[in-house]
Amino acid sequence: MQTIYVDVLIVLNIYVNFFLLRITSGLTHSPLKTGRCIAASLYGSFFSLIILLPELGTAAALLIKTAVAVSIVALAFRIHGRKRLIINTIAFFAANFVLAGTVYGVYSLFKPEFMHFNNACFYIDFSLVLLILTTAVLYGAVRLLRIWLDRSPDDSYRVFIRSNGKIITVNGLADTGNVLVDYFSGSPVIICAAEYFSELTGCRLDIENLPRGFRLLPYFAVSGNGLIPVFRPDEIMICSCTSGDRKPVDAVIGFGECGGKAVFNPKLLKM
Repeated sequence: MQTIYVDVLIVLNIYVNFFLLRITSGLTHSPLKTGRCIAASLYGSFFSLIILLPELGTAAALLIKTAVAVSIVALAFRIHGRKRLIINTIAFFAANFVLAGTVYGVYSLFKPEFMHFNNACFYIDFSLVLLILTTAVLYGAVRLLRIWLDRSPDDSYRVFIRSNGKIITVNGLADTGNVLVDYFSGSPVIICAAEYFSELTGCRLDIENLPRGFRLLPYFAVSGNGLIPVFRPDEIMICSCTSGDRKPVDAVIGFGECGGKAVFNPKLLKM
C-alpha cells in the first residue's frame, strides 16, 4: 500500500486549487483577489483528506466534491447572485475535470507508483522543492504569455452601441488598464463618457434616479473609489478603423470619466 504524506497532500491541493481558481476567474471574467484565492485554496485543500477514507462510491464522492466546489467558489468570488455562483462553479468544475482527466489518463497508462487515486481525489508524491520550482517557472511563463496576449493593439476604433432603437457611435480606446467587470454577469465593462448617457436615454445622468435597466456598479481605481451606472444594451459592435473588421462583443456599458472615448479592454477583441 502506498504511503500518503498529509503535508504533501495539503500543499499539493493548495497549489492545484489556487491555479484552478485563477483559471476560473479567467474563464468567467470574475474579479478574484489574491487573499481570497489563497484562503479558498487553503480551505479546499483540507477536503482532500477524504482520499484517506475507505472508498465512498461514485455518487457519494461526487456529492461531496460538488458541495466542496460550491463552497470554495463562494469563498473565493463571494456570492453575487445565484446565476454568478452557478457560472463560476461550472467553470471551476470544468477546469477540475480537465486537470483530473489528464492526471487520470497518465495514471491509467503508466500506473506510476508515486500517484494514487481514491474518492475522486489524487495524490502525487514528489519533492516540495521541485513543486515550488516548477510552480515558479509555470507561473512566470503564464504571466509572460498573458502580457503578450493582452498587449494593447496599435489601432484606432469606433464603438457602435444600440439600445431601444437608438444607435450612437463613440471613438474607442483599447486599454489594458480597464479591468472592470460586472459582478453579476461577469461581462467586461466598456466605460463611456457621461455625455453619451443623455444621447442614449434622452435624460440627464442622475445616479439617484436611473432609468429602468440601469444599476450602480462599484469601482476601484488609483484616483479613488465610487459607483458608476451600467446597463446592457441591445448590441455593441467594435470596428477597427485600420482594417475595417467589425466584432460584436458581449459587454455592459458604464458611464464615467474616460476622456470622451469608449474605453475597453483589448481582450474583448480576442474573446
